[in-house]
Amino acid sequence: MSAALTALIACLALLLGLGAGWWLARRQVLAEARAESRAELATLTERARGLAEAQVRADGLGAELSMAKARLAAVQTQLSAERQQSAEKIELLQQTREELSNQFKTLANDILEEKSKRFAEQNQASLGHLLDPLRLRLADFQGKVEQFYDAEGKQRSALSQQVGQLMDLNKLLGEEARSLTNALKGSNKAQGNWGELILERVLEASGLRRGIEYHVQQNHTREDGSRAQPDVIIHLPEERKLVVDAKVSLLAYEECVAAETDEARAIAQRRHLASVRAHIEGLAARNYQQLYSLKTLDFVLMFVPIEPAFMLAVGADEQLFMDAWKRNVLLVSPSTLLFVVRTVAHLWRQEQQNRNAQEIARRGADLYDKLSAFVGDLEEIGKSLDRAQKSYGEAFKRLKAGRGNAIAQAERLRELGVKPTKSFSQNALEGALPDPDLLPTGPPEHSGLPPLSG
Repeated sequence: MSAALTALIACLALLLGLGAGWWLARRQVLAEARAESRAELATLTERARGLAEAQVRADGLGAELSMAKARLAAVQTQLSAERQQSAEKIELLQQTREELSNQFKTLANDILEEKSKRFAEQNQASLGHLLDPLRLRLADFQGKVEQFYDAEGKQRSALSQQVGQLMDLNKLLGEEARSLTNALKGSNKAQGNWGELILERVLEASGLRRGIEYHVQQNHTREDGSRAQPDVIIHLPEERKLVVDAKVSLLAYEECVAAETDEARAIAQRRHLASVRAHIEGLAARNYQQLYSLKTLDFVLMFVPIEPAFMLAVGADEQLFMDAWKRNVLLVSPSTLLFVVRTVAHLWRQEQQNRNAQEIARRGADLYDKLSAFVGDLEEIGKSLDRAQKSYGEAFKRLKAGRGNAIAQAERLRELGVKPTKSFSQNALEGALPDPDLLPTGPPEHSGLPPLSG
């Protein structure tokens, strides 16, 4: 019995322990659930409060939006009305301006026409006498301007033909150079003379005039007393000079042309290049550009009269041009010299045209000054005429104004018996006499006054 009771008690105790543990666990779970519920409730409450505040703000913003829309509509309505008013004002101003402009033009034309008519009637003879010299000067000025532009147009139209002629001449010069090669092989003097001849023919073909735009074989003295004789001196505008010296390298060139093998041709080409370089060094040593008596440019032109020989030397050494330029020597052939001298000729034409233009400008300025002075004299004449007209009106008004004016008194004397040989015009009497009905109409003796003797 005691064992069974003990077991029962143990079971009850176990059950009570399990119940108490479950109850405690349940209580803890419920506590945690209540805590979570309270936290969620607090969160939901906070969210509800936020939603309520957001709703309040949304309602406020909606009200502000409605008010803004209303203000915008009012502003747009006002702006539309102001735009319409501005457009109407602008249109009215434009109409007013056009009307004023038309009225001003009409008034100005009327005044000008009246003044011109009066001035022409009163001064036609004197104006014709004054304007004849001016008309002649204007005609002369117009003729010079037309002549200047006509000459410039003709020069431009003839330029293309002259360039074609120069190219034909260059071709002819090349053919003549080849035909003279054999004749010139044996004499350096002959080669030099031939090169100078080709140089002068190129200058003549360019339009430059010997003795005017260029000189040949002029003697000059250096500062040290030595003599210098360039082949050609080309004159440039502003008193500048350009020295040209012809150099012929023919023998090595002919050997290069006649060579049958590449090796022989290369050897002859090197000899030809060496000959050209020797000419460059010799020309640079003469310092033609430093002649104290000439205002020369800083370089001289070395003219190679045979175009293929020039091309052969340039093709053999790409530095030939720059090396010559460093020595103040510029290499030219017949084709390149043609363009150089044509440019010089064009510069002289431009110089002459500039001088003509300056003369035209000077004459135009003189004409303008004289015309300005003449217009000033005309204005003074107009002012004098206006003053005379005003003085005439005032003087005539004094004769006619007032009850006792001079014309009325004189006319009264005539009515009283004075017998003048002349009478006033109807225009003079208008406004000078009182009402004709108030004047006595009877003979002088009815006036009660004795007649005046003549």
